[in-house]
Amino acid sequence: MPEDVPTATALPPPTADRPLRGPGGRSGLRLTVLALVTAGAAAAYCLLFVRGAFDFAVERRLAVAGAIVVAGFCQGVGTVMFQTVTRNRILTPSIMGFESVHTLFQTALVVVFGGSVLAATDGVAKTLVQTVLVVGFVTVLFRWLFSGRDTDLRVLLLVGLVLGLAFDSLSVFGQRVLSPAEYDVLSVRLFGRLSHVDPAQFPLAVLVCAVVGAVVWRRRHRLDVLHLGRDVATNLGVDYRRELTVMLVCVSTLVAFSTALVGPMTFFGFVVALLARQFAGTHRHAVVLPAAVLLGVLVLFVGQFVMEHVFYAAGQLTVVVELLGGVVFLFVLLKRGTL
Repeated sequence: MPEDVPTATALPPPTADRPLRGPGGRSGLRLTVLALVTAGAAAAYCLLFVRGAFDFAVERRLAVAGAIVVAGFCQGVGTVMFQTVTRNRILTPSIMGFESVHTLFQTALVVVFGGSVLAATDGVAKTLVQTVLVVGFVTVLFRWLFSGRDTDLRVLLLVGLVLGLAFDSLSVFGQRVLSPAEYDVLSVRLFGRLSHVDPAQFPLAVLVCAVVGAVVWRRRHRLDVLHLGRDVATNLGVDYRRELTVMLVCVSTLVAFSTALVGPMTFFGFVVALLARQFAGTHRHAVVLPAAVLLGVLVLFVGQFVMEHVFYAAGQLTVVVELLGGVVFLFVLLKRGTL
């Protein structure tokens, strides 16, 4: 039973639409404080230490702020949901090879059409095509893997890692046949780039995040039930296969869109999900999901502010985040001693 459910009061049996609930005052206060801190970090990044023309600087920073919000939302929500479906705190969509499809797609474009195709095809259409490809592939594969009654986590991990390595190997092979100029153009697209996002894609980003966010929020209590496992969820009235498909479509959409917009961020989602669960102090997704979004945005705003105004290396935030995230991942994995 969740820790914030009172045990002294008789409660009706939980279902997917009527889950166990407890007092949410402390969790609400935590989220309010976190939201205020995040808003303060966003305002500080956008308005402090402006050099040169104020309007130009603020416009540029607002574009970066938009990319930060999209990345924080997509990576935070997508990772928390994926860990709930897999019932594992270590696995993330990026580790399981979701982003490798993006890398392979970009490499194939350059190999077939040349380096100029990346600039020529930039825009909403290319982002949508990449997202649809990743969503379709991931949903079909992982729905099949998860739908078995005796899904073995080790088999799931092995399949994900093998596919990720296979796609990465194909990408490396394709990159080796490129000219140095084409490789340079491609390599820029294969790293996270919060400061080089096309603002014209923000309306689509807002639409995707709003639609997926609404679907996930309506199913937040079903996520609590799915976290208990297939058999328990089925006994509580959840259509497991349908909910699994919906969750995988949402996860793959968020991760694919974030990767297409700002580039791969392998360990960022893992760090955000870890911090969110520690901060929330509960398994309820009504608290964990908002905490993941706010913490993801806060980490990126603080990191971007420090990189720009302390180290004067604005474009290196994703490299630092990936380095620190990889260290945290190894520490948690070694500490637990198991997947």
